[in-house]
Amino acid sequence: MDNTGIHYLQNVKKEFLKMKNLGDRTFSQLKDEDFFFCPDIESNSIAVIVRHMSGNMLSRWTDFLTTDGEKDFRNRDEEFDGLFYTDKDDIILRWENGWKCLFNAIDQLTPEDLLKKVYIRKEEHSVIEAVNRQISHYAYHIGQIVYLGKHIKNKNWKTLSIPKDKSDEFNKKMGM
Repeated sequence: MDNTGIHYLQNVKKEFLKMKNLGDRTFSQLKDEDFFFCPDIESNSIAVIVRHMSGNMLSRWTDFLTTDGEKDFRNRDEEFDGLFYTDKDDIILRWENGWKCLFNAIDQLTPEDLLKKVYIRKEEHSVIEAVNRQISHYAYHIGQIVYLGKHIKNKNWKTLSIPKDKSDEFNKKMGM
C-alpha cells in the first residue's frame, strides 16, 4: 500500500502547526500596543497581517473541497485597512478562528482527495497545489510577523530557533 498521501497530509498538518507556533511564540513576547506598530506607511502591522491571514484562512478553508476559495463574505481590501478598531484579544481570536478553520479542513482530507480539483478565484488547482499555495502564503506572513516582533523587542527578543552564535553548541547537543 502506498502511504504517500497519508504522509503528505501528516506533513502538511505538522508544517502548519509549526507556523502557528512561531506566531504564537512571537505574540507571547509582545505587549498589546506592539500588535499595532507599523514601521512605515507601506508596511503592515502584526494586527493587519493577522486580520489578512484570518480572512484568507476563513475564505480558503471553509467548504474547501466544494466551493471557490475566494468567498463572497471576504473583503480582502478591508483586511489591509490599518485604521480599524480592535484590541489584542480580538486579534488573537481572529488568529485562532482562522487556524481552527484550516485545521478542521485539513483533518477532513483523505489521500483520495489530493488530486481532486478545487478553485481559488475560479483558477483550478489540485488539492495538493492549493494546499502548497497556502503553505507558501502563510509562511511568508509568519516571517513578517516574526520579523516585526524581533524588531519591536530588539535586545529583549527571545529567539524562536537556534540562538545567534550558538550553532556549534546546538550541533554538539544533537550529536553532530
